[in-house]
Amino acid sequence: MRRLPGTLLVPAALLATATSALADSDRPGPGPEVVAHRGASADAPENTLAAADEALAQRADAVEIDVQRTADGHLVLVHDATLARTTDVAQVFPTRANAPVGAFTLAELRRLDAGSWFSPASAGERIPTLGEFTDRLRGRADLLVELKGPARYPGMEKEVAYELDGRRGVVVQSFDHDVMRSFAEAAPEVPAGWLFDGRPTAAQLDDAAAHGVTQINPSFEVVDAALVAEVAARGMQTGTYTVDDPDDMRRIAATGVDRIITDRPAVLRTVLAG
Repeated sequence: MRRLPGTLLVPAALLATATSALADSDRPGPGPEVVAHRGASADAPENTLAAADEALAQRADAVEIDVQRTADGHLVLVHDATLARTTDVAQVFPTRANAPVGAFTLAELRRLDAGSWFSPASAGERIPTLGEFTDRLRGRADLLVELKGPARYPGMEKEVAYELDGRRGVVVQSFDHDVMRSFAEAAPEVPAGWLFDGRPTAAQLDDAAAHGVTQINPSFEVVDAALVAEVAARGMQTGTYTVDDPDDMRRIAATGVDRIITDRPAVLRTVLAG
């Protein structure tokens, strides 16, 4: 998926996603927003309903998830290009253990155990659809949706937009900036984020701002107060991933970032409160 196949018509209800589901007065503590990475993935299998429940229990402001598309057109939550790490695909489909996620139908994915790899207590967890995951949150936390490998799924950004129609507090992001440029041009009212492996250059920040990006989300290893200021000067916010060590949490919070993505939202919440 490199370009939208035509104009993306966004329903009026989707424009409400620009408003956060949690007003500042409703957030449990001061400082940056606490974003649960793939759910509270240190304490539950990533990208599952159990991870959503745990993120809510740990008072996350938002939940970050990864979205891909099945062979029959369903949007599902999986991070990796294959199912080998986080499911029992090698046992259920031994000849297809390394096949891409998009080669499986939803019915086939329903047969997989997406929890046993994490712990015996998590056995039986299934790969949820995007709709099932958002229904589980029920507006109790915002949602940060990463388009995972979108070049493999032409048109997926349009499908994600319509799936999230009417949901408040949603941001769509990707490492694929070509796709995000197209997304921002076609649906400028939908908050968009650009992910970076390294430190974004001034030219990249200018490019993002010119395409209506609202969030710049690089690795925490490259984030400092100077970068946060550069991003803010262009009218955007800074998030960062994936911060799990308390000392790193304190350092990153001191830079003035707007949100921190972590596998351990309860730990981050405690650090911020302290």
